Amino acid sequence: MSVERRLVLASASPARLALLRQAGLNPEVVVSDVDETAVRAPRVGELVALLAAAKATAVAKQETDALVIGADSLLEFRGQALGKPADVKDARDRWQRMSGKSGVLHTGQALFDIQDGEVVGRDVAVVSTVVHFATMTPAEVEAYLATGEPLAVAGAFTLDGLGAPFVRRIEGDPAAVVGLSLATLRTQLAKRGLTITDLWQR
Repeated sequence: MSVERRLVLASASPARLALLRQAGLNPEVVVSDVDETAVRAPRVGELVALLAAAKATAVAKQETDALVIGADSLLEFRGQALGKPADVKDARDRWQRMSGKSGVLHTGQALFDIQDGEVVGRDVAVVSTVVHFATMTPAEVEAYLATGEPLAVAGAFTLDGLGAPFVRRIEGDPAAVVGLSLATLRTQLAKRGLTITDLWQR
């Protein structure tokens, strides 16, 4: 049985939107415009949680009745938090260092329940997944950089795009690596008395 609740994605990520649509959901997209450089935390997991909550908070202020999802992802590699590369040189340097090694992709995910203009429920979770990268040849690195894809994504790689052949395996939630944990969303909705099937649009 379908429940009439608006689902709002507080993210401009096409991958997150595609994940939700593939899961039978049809969210509206409202970009939060949060200044991510102003958010600080001592650990990468804490940082993505704060960023996800900040995005959900910014969009929640514009809503009167909705379920708002905020999310953010960062790759932790050798103790460093890696978001989107600054430029091609940065992306090349990352892949030269990541090639044949592993990192942890942290995804922060916030679900805010807004009713009558008030936030009546907040749930923020962090999903961490170990990503093992393949050993890339210099030619493969240059070919991947030439596509432009690694410049647009956290960690300079994708699991659902052209970067997929360069990920040997993962330990954890594959959807969270793409950008949003559907299993975690199911749990977050359950805390609000909803099942994810309630929100299916097909």
